[in-house]
Amino acid sequence: MPARAADDVEAALDAFVRARLAEEAGEPAAALSALTAVSSHAPGLPGLHGRMLEQAIEAGDFAAARSAAATLWDDGNRRFDAQLVLIVDALRRSDWKAVRSYLAARQDKAGVDVISKLIDPAIAAWIDVGSREKRPERWLLAAFPAARPQPALQLEAVLVELAARRTDEAVRHLDTIGLTDRSSQLVALRVAASLDKIGEGEAARRLRARIALAAGEREDPLLLLPDQPISTPRAGVAHWLGLLADGIARTPNGSPSVPLLFARAAWWLNDSDWQVRATLVEALERNEQPGDALALLPGDASLPPALLMRRAELLLDAGDEAEALRLAESAVADADAPRSLLIRFADLARQSDDRAAAARAYARLEAALGDDDRDRDLRATVLIAEADLALQADDWDKAEPLIEKAVALRPNDPAILNFAGYSALERRRNVDASLARIEAAWKQAPQNPSITDSLGWAYFLTGRVDEAVPLLERAQRGDPENAVIVEHLGDAYWKSGRKFSARYVWRAAALVADADMATRIETKLRDGLSPATVAP
Repeated sequence: MPARAADDVEAALDAFVRARLAEEAGEPAAALSALTAVSSHAPGLPGLHGRMLEQAIEAGDFAAARSAAATLWDDGNRRFDAQLVLIVDALRRSDWKAVRSYLAARQDKAGVDVISKLIDPAIAAWIDVGSREKRPERWLLAAFPAARPQPALQLEAVLVELAARRTDEAVRHLDTIGLTDRSSQLVALRVAASLDKIGEGEAARRLRARIALAAGEREDPLLLLPDQPISTPRAGVAHWLGLLADGIARTPNGSPSVPLLFARAAWWLNDSDWQVRATLVEALERNEQPGDALALLPGDASLPPALLMRRAELLLDAGDEAEALRLAESAVADADAPRSLLIRFADLARQSDDRAAAARAYARLEAALGDDDRDRDLRATVLIAEADLALQADDWDKAEPLIEKAVALRPNDPAILNFAGYSALERRRNVDASLARIEAAWKQAPQNPSITDSLGWAYFLTGRVDEAVPLLERAQRGDPENAVIVEHLGDAYWKSGRKFSARYVWRAAALVADADMATRIETKLRDGLSPATVAP
């Protein structure tokens, strides 16, 4: 082998190893850089350009993604991510002929694949808007010819009609479309904003009245974002891809790569769209790229409150509690802040152990509640959260009336009954009544490990050890990494005479215990169970 060739092989291997290490470390930009080095020494390496495309998408490097996609396409590889990147590139250049060519390239004898069915009608319609074709909405309305088109597709067709300046037809069509699902509500918001922009305020008002009713007062994070009009092909395709990314991300057990691909493509088309930004943030966080997600959310007044709260939550996950709390409180500074943001603020404050901030959030939330069934249920939840804060401060006198109010509001709720019974039993108060509440909770939710643990521990504390052990074993099987449950089981084993099993279980609990529990378990392992070392 010539010396230069040997040097190329060694350099390619070195760069390939660096790429693999960067991929495993979740550093797509570094991985892409290393793969680029590989390509300079071994451009024909099988699978190389596919991996470069994937890392470019993760890193958000559009130029690199376009280059890798073009190489794959020229080699006859019609993979979907390459197609979508090339479509985005053509849309950015307003090259409608190229977009049509890329759309047609993945069709086969059986028609189009499942993913193409999601994007092709909307892209085809928006291309026709750009090239001034007649009736561009036809692609959307014909997407499901065997049945009535889905509401989201019908509303997207209205958006296309508005962009094509066929306002009267668009407004007439609106009244025939039902807002039956989340996607249709999200598209309807864009229609309303677009109607406002062209002076059709009355039609926009009628539509928004229907959205507010269907959306349950806009508690959904995306529904809380500012309404933005859609009038250009780039903005239209970006909005549709962002909507698909959000919907796909909600599919249970789905891969994070597909939502990220759609969200990146949407962002590359329109980075001023708030919903697209929010969707990309979630896609990045789901793909274990929280730093990149944070970079999309500057911590200043330019962010809408819903995204300011999301930045606060990401900062809390990163360990910056003080800044997270400051931003979260800023996100709910408006006196009319939505209750969903108040709930998220309270949750954030609780996680950061700022009881004063959590108390402020719960007080504001409770003040915003009314008397209907939904609000009464939420009020009970808030009361339990406030009681929990009081118990953390060891203030039973403050917690008890809050708990009783919550039970009165939701007397048959197993979670509330369990909290009420266990909190009192833990402090050895009202033992018989507390046990009765836990038994009532368990009858409704016997599959719940926490409630099963509560009942088993209640039996232990009331001297019914033989009944306690099988329940605590069942709870431990349901939640084997819950240190509280495991310690309870160890104590019950000891009390029933199974001391070897007790020590074995205590050792397991010590692996996931907090500092106080670990100290208590260490004493039990050394000296055995005593009244002073029984679990709380």
